[in-house]
Parts: sequence; C-alpha cells; structure tokens
Amino acid sequence: MGIRSYRPYTPGTRQGTISDFADITKSEPEKSLTRSSHRPKGRNNRGVITSRRRGGGHKRLYRIIDFRRDKRNIPARVAAIEYDPNRNARIALLYYQDGEKRYILHPAGLAVGTTIIAGPDSPFETGNALPLSRIPLGTNVHNVELYPGRGGQIVRSAGATAQVVAKEGDYVTLKLPSGEVRLIRRECYATLGQVGNIEDRNLSLGKAGRSRHRGRRPKVRGSVMNPVDHPHGGGEGKAPIGRSRPVTPWGKPTLGAKTRKPKKQSNALIVRRRRKSSKRGRGGRQS
Repeated sequence: MGIRSYRPYTPGTRQGTISDFADITKSEPEKSLTRSSHRPKGRNNRGVITSRRRGGGHKRLYRIIDFRRDKRNIPARVAAIEYDPNRNARIALLYYQDGEKRYILHPAGLAVGTTIIAGPDSPFETGNALPLSRIPLGTNVHNVELYPGRGGQIVRSAGATAQVVAKEGDYVTLKLPSGEVRLIRRECYATLGQVGNIEDRNLSLGKAGRSRHRGRRPKVRGSVMNPVDHPHGGGEGKAPIGRSRPVTPWGKPTLGAKTRKPKKQSNALIVRRRRKSSKRGRGGRQS
C-alpha cells in the first residue's frame, strides 16, 4: 500500500491523504459472503442516544470474515484482495479445494495465487493458521484466539502483530501491540504474519466530511458547554475545569481513569500491563 496526496485546491485536499489502493485486485465483494448490516448509530431500542458522536455515514455491506480458520488441513488459494469498509485492514478471498469460499484478514505480503492452509501441521508461512503451541518463539502472529474455538478476537487491525515470547505448561506468552504481555491457552489458534495495510496509521483525513462518511459526528468539548450540559461547562471566558480532575458528563473520572474491573477473572493471565498512553485529544483536555 502507498499513500497518495491531492493537489491543494481546497483546505481539505491540502491536508488530506488517501490510500492508493494498489493492493486491491477486486472491486466488487463476493455476494455470498455479504449481508446487510443495520447500524444503530448510537441509539438503543427506544431511539435514545446511548453512545454519543455516532450517526450518518455511508451505507455498507458487511463482509463475513472467517476469524475461526476452522477448515483444517484443506488448502485454499488466495483469489483476490479486497477493500472492506467495516475495518481498516484489507481482506483476502480464499477458494478452498472443496469449492467453498471464505474471507480472511489479509496478512502483509500475501499475494494472489498463494496457497495457504490451517491446521496443527501447517508449514510456517505467512497466512497459515496454527495452534500457539506449534508456533516457534519469536514468530509474529495476528488474529489470535482468547478461547479455543471461539475465533480470533485480538490483533486484527491494520498493521497489528503480536510476538510469541515464551511457552510454559498449558499457556503461551504473547507480547501484544499495546505492550501488554499476556498468557493464552496453547490450544488457541493464531495466523502467521502481520496484518496488512500497514500505512493506514499514517493517513490524514484532512476534513470533517471524511469523518462524517465514516459515521462519526463532531466532538464538542465539555468546557465550551453550559453547566446544565457538562460539569466542565459554564464560567466567563476560558474557565478551568473547577474540579480536582476531569470528569465525564455524568461525573465519573476520565482522561486516565482505569475502567478495567479490578476483580476480572482474566487479570491473572496478564503478566505485564500495557504501556501507559495519553487519552487526551488534539484539542487538549476533552471528555
């Protein structure tokens, strides 16, 4: 994938960049692997907004992705690499030898015409899926299962990769993209390689309209609201928060407050917590 910029005819084209889509080989999705997708746009069953800043966006068809990789020991040929509007990674269309078609996440470097396979005795090649117990130390993997048979749940976004760092007993130790080191059952499957479309993180939307096309509505800082709308609101001119720390519109601590349950069962499987990251937006303190 490459990045393409526009001639600066307008403020939006001056700042914006897009993918050149050079890796896409097929423009229309496989009809049998798509379904309609109702997008609630942040509303519940009564039409009340429960998730703010969502709405609009271009209509999408959902592509059914095979996260389980449960067709074991049956070779599949990569027939095409396609765009998926529901994720920032590309997807690969597979033709299995028994005639079935499936989509998977496209690993970086996997070319059209390549044959891949899933199973415990698969060779160590990009795109093949194996149990973590059979993957050598130091190998980069993605689409990792947390529970055997449930399908990949982590390391699925564009450019993401985890590394197998240790094996002991019934667990394999993985270093995740966030920096967290975690134990995962040895029976869980993972796919070899790194998720493709690596340059996605370097794209610049350039204008608000491209966020609206993605279904994201504007974000308004609490400090510019009225007191009735947000605890940070009110005051004359630029006023400080007026509290000991930033809070949400409902008074809960935010911008750094831990939200993970302290007694969560899987806490015992975390060897090292993820590295700290700033939750503040480009406009300073927001909530």
